Amino acid sequence: MIKTLLVEECRFLTFRPVSSAIQTHWKAFLVFGLVFTWLAGVGRYWDNPKAHLWQYLGLGSVAYVFVLAAMVFVLVLPLGPRNWSYRNVLLFITLTAPPAVLYAIPVELFMTPSAARTTNAWFLAVVAIWRVGLYSAFLRHVAKLSPGAAIIATLLPLTIIVVTLSFLNLEHVVFDLMSGTKPGDRSPNDSAYGVVVTLSMLSFLAAPVLAIGYFTLIFRAVARQDTTADIGWQQGHIEQQIPGTDSKGRD
Repeated sequence: MIKTLLVEECRFLTFRPVSSAIQTHWKAFLVFGLVFTWLAGVGRYWDNPKAHLWQYLGLGSVAYVFVLAAMVFVLVLPLGPRNWSYRNVLLFITLTAPPAVLYAIPVELFMTPSAARTTNAWFLAVVAIWRVGLYSAFLRHVAKLSPGAAIIATLLPLTIIVVTLSFLNLEHVVFDLMSGTKPGDRSPNDSAYGVVVTLSMLSFLAAPVLAIGYFTLIFRAVARQDTTADIGWQQGHIEQQIPGTDSKGRD
C-alpha cells in the first residue's frame, strides 16, 4: 500500500493522470496527506521563538486545510463542477502538502540570516505556484470546468484570501511567518515583500472583475438547468398527448 501511495502521489504532483486507487483507498491517501500537512506545519515554526505550542505541534496547518477545503467547496459548487464533494476537495488539498516540506529544510544552519530568509521566500514562491498549478489542473480534469470557469475558480479564492489579509493588515505578518523574516529586519527580502504588496494591489483591481465573471457563470449554469428542465417537461407533456407512446418515445 505504501508503494501505491508514493507512486500515485508522484503522479499527482507531476500533473499526470492518477489511478482509481485514490478513490478506492481514499482514507489511506487522506491520512497520508494529513501527515505531510502536519510535517509542513511543524517545519514552518520549528525555529520561531514566538510561536505558540499549537503551532510548534503543527495543529494550525492541519486545521487550516479543513477550513480551506470548505471555502473552496462552497465557492466552486455554484459553477456546476462534476465529481464535486467536500471529501474530494479535502483529499486534493492534503495531497498538495508534500512540496511544503521545503519549509522544514533548516537553511538557517548553513546560510547567513539574510540568505536563509531569501531562500525561504523562494521556497514559498515555488510551493505556491506549484499548488496553484495543481489546483487549476484539478478544476479542469476532475471537476470538468470550462477553461474560463477554471480560471475564475482558480483566481477568485486567491484574490479573496489576499484582499482579506490586506484589510486585516496581515499580509506582511503572513509573509514574515512563511518566509522566516522577523518584523523590522531589512534585507534583500524587502524586495520580495514588494512583490506581495504588488499582488495585494492587483487583487484589489481583479476582485470586481472576477466577481462579475463568477456571478455570470452562476447565472448561466442556473439558466442551463432551467432550460434542460423545461425541455424535459415539454417532451414528457408531448409524449402524454401521443397514444401508444411510452416515456422513452417508443411505440
